[in-house]
Amino acid sequence: MKHLSIVLLIAITASLTAFTLKDTGYKIDSQKSKITWLGKKVTGQHAGTINLSEGTLTSKGKKITGGSFAIDMTSLKDEGANTRLEDHLKSDDFFSTAKHPKATFVISSIESKGGDQYAVKGKLTIKGITNEVEFPSTIQITKDQVIAKAKIIVDRTKFDIKFRSGNFFENLGDKAIEDNFELNVELVGSVAP
Repeated sequence: MKHLSIVLLIAITASLTAFTLKDTGYKIDSQKSKITWLGKKVTGQHAGTINLSEGTLTSKGKKITGGSFAIDMTSLKDEGANTRLEDHLKSDDFFSTAKHPKATFVISSIESKGGDQYAVKGKLTIKGITNEVEFPSTIQITKDQVIAKAKIIVDRTKFDIKFRSGNFFENLGDKAIEDNFELNVELVGSVAP
């Protein structure tokens, strides 16, 4: 009888765990989400925005287990409304947006660091070139919404963006542009129907 009680307890616990830890999918709202960029050079910096095209996140219980998002590279804007700079960033010197209108990120692993802090690894594709990136993220999950925030440091030279890079060109002086740029990402999603 005692053996039967233990077996029943294990079966009930397993079924409750399976019920509470089902996968939940979240559709990222491109209107509520926000991506900003920051690029630095010897004499200053430039910043602006870029639009999210689409995205999804998946969770098991309160833990994010996967996801992806796409960026509309043609929407790249400078915060100072410098159209000459915008056109140059969209050119083949930088992001080649006519040939590569989207950039994508796909989560390959995510590790909880406690609370709402995570270490995220994934595949970032820019200009058709894919590299792995890793970054910390804050992810908050409620009953029907997820908000994920991260600062992703990207080495542009790994995506064949070498314009005025001091690692590839000599004697640039104050014309040099830093190899790393920042993408500050805030994804807001709701439970997918």
